Amino acid sequence: MACGSAAVLDKSLVAGRVTNPVVVGQVLKQLIARTEIHETRALVAVSDSTSTFRVLQLPVGITDQDVATAVSRELPLDPERIATRWVDAGGDGTSRVVYAVAWDRAQIKSITESIKLAGLDATVVELKSASLARAVTLRSCLVVDMVSEPSEIVLVDGHLPRLWHGLELNLPRNDDIASNLANPLRSMLSFYARSRDKSFAPTSPVLIASEQVLSAQSLARLADLIQLPVQPLAAPPRVSPNVRHSNYLTCLGLIMRRN
Repeated sequence: MACGSAAVLDKSLVAGRVTNPVVVGQVLKQLIARTEIHETRALVAVSDSTSTFRVLQLPVGITDQDVATAVSRELPLDPERIATRWVDAGGDGTSRVVYAVAWDRAQIKSITESIKLAGLDATVVELKSASLARAVTLRSCLVVDMVSEPSEIVLVDGHLPRLWHGLELNLPRNDDIASNLANPLRSMLSFYARSRDKSFAPTSPVLIASEQVLSAQSLARLADLIQLPVQPLAAPPRVSPNVRHSNYLTCLGLIMRRN
């Protein structure tokens, strides 16, 4: 897997919102060329600051029209400016679980335009919280992304994103994260328990993504404050820089064919 990142320095991309699609498209195009990515189809993870989502638990026998009505009640927004969609997200046999999203049409248009200008086809556009819920594989957890600006917290339960919260941390490099993160995490857990009448599993971990190495003392102190296990988000496995991505994938293909 090839990966890379690039900064947009002229405020053309601010807190997940694209203000200048041309500049963002140029940065993306250069990034793709630099990381030797040749695929043109893209899954675009959009910042939750541009949209809002709800997970609804509805009766099993409810019709699609009734689902649409329930979503409209839950997300009563201006249809001229805001688009709304919903999909079935499974269920436990006693309820129908529906994932509904409402997004700002203008913001999504700016994002998809920048993707197109980069020479990509935005095959799928989804919220970052949904991507994280699928990527972490755990049934329930809290993901704290301290790399993004602003930082983000996503509460995942039942493999679905339930809550999203953006916050400005602005931590000094050697500052203890425990006192800064404890209150936002406790607030999210408390809100989730009140709004959904459902407590977060006490064994579900808090996963922290950070560019700096977090000390064991900071993680332990945060775990003590919120009464949940806390651990760094595991980094994806790295391929040796001496191995070309094309050769690596070719070898994998040959092994799969032989098996």
